[in-house]
Amino acid sequence: MAAVDLLYFAWVRESIGIGHERATPPAEVADVAGLIDWLAARGGGYAEALADKTRLRAAVDQLFVPLDASIAGAREIALFPPVTGG
Repeated sequence: MAAVDLLYFAWVRESIGIGHERATPPAEVADVAGLIDWLAARGGGYAEALADKTRLRAAVDQLFVPLDASIAGAREIALFPPVTGG
């Protein structure tokens, strides 16, 4: 897989300690859930922020997607808590 821009928002960003990074996931990471697992395996703030997938939402190339969505060809993946309206 090619390098992809990863964006983190709200408490996900706060736990990880950065809002943006560029990374190249291994070829076996095929979907958002696999990406989350790969990132969580880094430990530290990643493990803390990404431990519970039910508390996460994702967007691939600025489109909301379920966690089983493919990341093949993605240029940007955002991870964030559920969005609430007001």
